Amino acid sequence: MPPAESAAANDYDLMADTYTRWSDTEIQNAYYERPGVLALAGDVAGRRILDAGCGAGPLTVSLRERGAEVSGFDLSSGMLEIARQRLGPDADLRIANVAEPLPYADNAFDDVVASLVLHYLEDWGPTLGEFHRILKPGGRLIVVVDHPYAIHMLQRQAGQKTDYSATYEWTETWDIDGRKVPMSFWNRPLHAMTDAFTAAGFRISVLSEPKPVPEAEELFPEDYRMLCVSPSCLFFVLQAE
Repeated sequence: MPPAESAAANDYDLMADTYTRWSDTEIQNAYYERPGVLALAGDVAGRRILDAGCGAGPLTVSLRERGAEVSGFDLSSGMLEIARQRLGPDADLRIANVAEPLPYADNAFDDVVASLVLHYLEDWGPTLGEFHRILKPGGRLIVVVDHPYAIHMLQRQAGQKTDYSATYEWTETWDIDGRKVPMSFWNRPLHAMTDAFTAAGFRISVLSEPKPVPEAEELFPEDYRMLCVSPSCLFFVLQAE
């Protein structure tokens, strides 16, 4: 096993199995983020949806169970391998980088879901432009991002001199089965997000700060109470104009 310092930032291949277990069972993903996305998506029966940054595919599974035709992509081959095991060999899953041109035709999808994806990017413009290109006119882009003020306040409380109005990179270290994995993200203020959406040709139809689903209260009482009063994510539904 290589030394911890050799681990690359955001190495989801390295932590595919562990991260999948977390995502399947922990409150942040299983009882907060994914239920919030599904509630905003509503009735998806018959809709063609792209799960951008699909990871191990839990959201893809849920959307397919609701009658959608779902494609997905991710940069991590390790995460996609788990997704293929879940979804079967015929699932349309591809390796692609959300920061680069996407391997899909113009006007191919009714909806694109990008949940906890954009925070890896310094510049949202090219990616949002690609999402707009592959959406049908009037199609929806459903986005979940880290709540910018929550990130800012946590860092200020930790003694960092962050500026909410700035777009800045921040890092933390995750302990993955005894190995330290550096994780790198970009935080930006709400107005920078909305400006990017508008510049890419989207209209904001919903901005939401949901609570975790009620069944999380018994499983994660402390985290549940915290998320109910201090949301960690912002949820958007955007319309392609």
